[in-house]
Amino acid sequence: MNELPKIDTANARPAHIDAAEWEVRVDLAACYRLVDLYGMTDLHLNHISARVPGTDEHFLINPFGMMYEEITASSLIKVDLDGKIIANSNADYGINLAGYVIHSAIHGARHDVGCVLHTHTNAGMAVSVLKCGLLPLTQTAMRWGKIAYHDFEGVAVEVGERERLVADLGDCEVMILRNHGLLSVGATVGQAFNSIYRLERACETQLLAMACNSEMTMPPQAVIAKSNAQLKTMPSPDVKGKKQAHGSLEWPALKRMLDRRDPSYKS
Repeated sequence: MNELPKIDTANARPAHIDAAEWEVRVDLAACYRLVDLYGMTDLHLNHISARVPGTDEHFLINPFGMMYEEITASSLIKVDLDGKIIANSNADYGINLAGYVIHSAIHGARHDVGCVLHTHTNAGMAVSVLKCGLLPLTQTAMRWGKIAYHDFEGVAVEVGERERLVADLGDCEVMILRNHGLLSVGATVGQAFNSIYRLERACETQLLAMACNSEMTMPPQAVIAKSNAQLKTMPSPDVKGKKQAHGSLEWPALKRMLDRRDPSYKS
């Protein structure tokens, strides 16, 4: 059995990229690998972006045409809110216009957002066409007090859609793009991944329940509201008793899992 490549993370960072940006690049590359690992990809399509630390104008996004399993920290493209490429290590790849429109809109309007994650999964697309949207049928689906919805306007390549997209998202952590797919945002990459993972599972379980063609039980509204409040933060505090944001606890563990499988995302 061949050994996995040894990645010298201390020396992997190029000299022209500062340590803070490199850390975000590594996290974002890890997120691409995890979305692939958990079966949430649509070939090379879709996009995950992360804000470059210390700036409100620049964010990182995938080279359009690379598979998620290929993404590395150094391959990510840095762009500004106007779509201008600031840094690109591989001239053979550019960015996806739809990715720019959706992600630049949110990064430009939501300064609390460090990461935006968009998927086209079977379950997510299926729930996006249901008039009822996502129902609070399970504890997982009750993770969010409110879920945003954005009506389909065609492929998201027109800059004019950005204003409506941002208005529909509001201050929500997740949004269902009608007839399209799912979207999550987070202060960190780990938080955005946690939300898309939970949202995907909530969509899957709802579809499984609906497919049984049997009457479904819905908890009382008071219980749903109580659960929403309880799940705003992680149910268990850290060892010092401090409340933790969703995604903060498992993110280091997820990266350790990637390290055991293939640490090349760090390169």
